[in-house]
Amino acid sequence: MTRSNVKSYRYRVGKNQYIVIQIRQTAKGYADIGNVLASNAVNIQIMKQKGRRASRRR
Repeated sequence: MTRSNVKSYRYRVGKNQYIVIQIRQTAKGYADIGNVLASNAVNIQIMKQKGRRASRRR
């Protein structure tokens, strides 16, 4: 993979939160003899963050 550009946006509509992830990748492959595979595959893992905002309710 030659280059990767990732942008993420968060939107809230009512009670629901939406995450939009834009991924732009470029890949190149060269060979004098034989086959070349240039893959643009991507793995995304979204994890819930704990303890960022501690709510204090009485």
